[in-house]
Amino acid sequence: MHPKTALATVAVAAAAAAGGAVAFDALSPSTTPSKSSAASSAQTGIAKSVSDNTTARTVYDGAKNSVAYIAVATQQGQGAGSGFVVSDDGLIVTNEHVVDGATQIGVKLGTDGKLQSAQVIATDPSHDLALIKVDQTGLTPLKLADGANVGDNVFAVGSPFGLDQTLTTGIVSALNRDIQAPDGSTITGAIQTDAAINPGNSGGPLLDEDGQVIGVNSQIASQSGGSTGVGFAISADTVKQFLDAAKNGQGSAQQEQQQPEQQQVDPYGQQQADPYGQEQQQVDPYGGQADPYGGSPYEEPQQQDAIPFGAGA
Repeated sequence: MHPKTALATVAVAAAAAAGGAVAFDALSPSTTPSKSSAASSAQTGIAKSVSDNTTARTVYDGAKNSVAYIAVATQQGQGAGSGFVVSDDGLIVTNEHVVDGATQIGVKLGTDGKLQSAQVIATDPSHDLALIKVDQTGLTPLKLADGANVGDNVFAVGSPFGLDQTLTTGIVSALNRDIQAPDGSTITGAIQTDAAINPGNSGGPLLDEDGQVIGVNSQIASQSGGSTGVGFAISADTVKQFLDAAKNGQGSAQQEQQQPEQQQVDPYGQQQADPYGQEQQQVDPYGGQADPYGGSPYEEPQQQDAIPFGAGA
């Protein structure tokens, strides 16, 4: 049984514990600035915002048609994750835990794409990576970066809570983190980021300012199950190794798609914790949702070397 932990995978979109409602808090300063200081602050803020937004828009516009919204059906219900195109003939990288146990997979590419079926080509549970394929050509693959540095600006595109084509931004907070795969293996070289990553972002790209993929968004450290500014992405180097192995025929294609009659109570072979503290039968990407793996609320993790793989979210 996997240790219960603050880390939640972000594979399947799920509602927050508060019932899926989103609250917005207005910022109310305790003092009113002078006109001159307000004008100065506004000018500085606007200049920074325009500069930052220009880069973000450029990265997003270059990547959006290559980012996939992935809908899955399992024995436990339905859910959603993310992925990105790595070949012009329809190969897409995502997390293994996004498609694990799937009896059907649907993919929508870009902002105007239509949902189409996909098949699992290869999986590597020890690195939480999967390769799926849609019957479509002429796609634009995203390039895998050669590396990243702490402090680099990063951009995450994915489907948090089922909201596809969502862009969030941040920086590389740390490098060479060890995280735990669904099968208990240690994934080395993970990238830590403060870009907002939530359930549904799993499998989506973490991009640098050149629009290249530096990692695959996979896990978050959170007591609530939502983003707290500590997210983890599997490095591009690990993805390259996985793709090379897949091209050489290594990596097992998932059999659950061809054998939907096979009962699978829990994709990882054990009961898992639900960071949202809910127990329902059906997963709805847009509200009142459940952890398809079932389980119980968050508990503090035990001290260990690798950051443990959390509850399916």
